[in-house]
Amino acid sequence: MELRQLRQVIVLSETLNFHRAAERLHMAQPPLSTSIKKLEEELGVLLFDRLSTGLRLTAAGEAVLQNAKRALFFVDEVRRAARDGVAGEEGLLRIGFVGSATYSLMPQIVRSFHRQYPRVDLEIEESTTTELLRRIEDHSLDLALVRHPVLTPTAAQLTVLQLDHLVLAVSADSAFAQRSEIAIAELEGEPFVAYSRTLVPTMHVLTMQVFQDAGVQPRITQEAVQVQTILGLVESGLGMALVPAVVQRYASNGVRLIPLTDMPSKYTVGIAMASLPDALTPAARNFIAVAHAAVHPSATQPPAQSS
Repeated sequence: MELRQLRQVIVLSETLNFHRAAERLHMAQPPLSTSIKKLEEELGVLLFDRLSTGLRLTAAGEAVLQNAKRALFFVDEVRRAARDGVAGEEGLLRIGFVGSATYSLMPQIVRSFHRQYPRVDLEIEESTTTELLRRIEDHSLDLALVRHPVLTPTAAQLTVLQLDHLVLAVSADSAFAQRSEIAIAELEGEPFVAYSRTLVPTMHVLTMQVFQDAGVQPRITQEAVQVQTILGLVESGLGMALVPAVVQRYASNGVRLIPLTDMPSKYTVGIAMASLPDALTPAARNFIAVAHAAVHPSATQPPAQSS
């Protein structure tokens, strides 16, 4: 059985005439008759009754006709999916993200991408930067939004999407809560909630370096992985913390974020897109383009930096 025979059955059922069906199929009548006869022999049933007034579908022919239409529909769907897949308009895209990317960047990009490519299925997972980079490198994720900078070696290319700076998070009842700004040097001996040195090593090293440059020896009382957890511990009064300023719009009333007057400009943090350029699918390339357009609408090329 061939697809061309199914098409012939459909056209012949519409015309109920070999001559007219052959014309519509742009073929001669004898080959069409032969093709239908061979199909009937293969199936072991008559599809059409040959009457003196023309053709009539048999009961078997009616059943075959419905399934032939269904089969050709799915063949067309396969062709369309192949075309859309090449264009990145269909398929599965696996994206990882760090928790702090959900404050503004992730929803903004995903909303824009879904609007432009509604037939691409997104499989989204949250994890740490270290784990996400490992997943990129072993090809179990297509893209990841990770915390920038990345201090450990990685094969992934990092494209900075959002830059930010660190601020001091304190509980609303802290002695520092009413300050409009504060110097890191004033925080000697204060309790701090730090990023996990094992699970979030880059942010741990970065914040410890900030203290070291200011000549401050922080008293670490707790460690946590996600910024949301750190803010919760700060609100609970277990210590203060250095966090990205972007969390301001989502911090609860129980937390105050205070600018730091002596924060060196070299300690810029942010979110970067991690990818393996040689392994990008068309859908992944489209996601990167949408992400860049969302955060840099006036730019023409994304500011990429590789590690």
